Amino acid sequence: MIKDFWAYLCDEDGQTSTEYILLVAVVALIVFKFKDVATAKLNAITTKVFGKAEGFVEAM
Repeated sequence: MIKDFWAYLCDEDGQTSTEYILLVAVVALIVFKFKDVATAKLNAITTKVFGKAEGFVEAM
């Protein structure tokens, strides 16, 4: 099934702007669905990084 999907994406014969818009819409839906999870993980990562950086600065 994955091979068929990639073959579909690579086959530009007859693709219209409507198909591209539908693909962008699917990607946007996925991004919005997992936005909260990604935000929480990014917040946790940046808190750890800047917390360590602050510790290094205070140690100087």
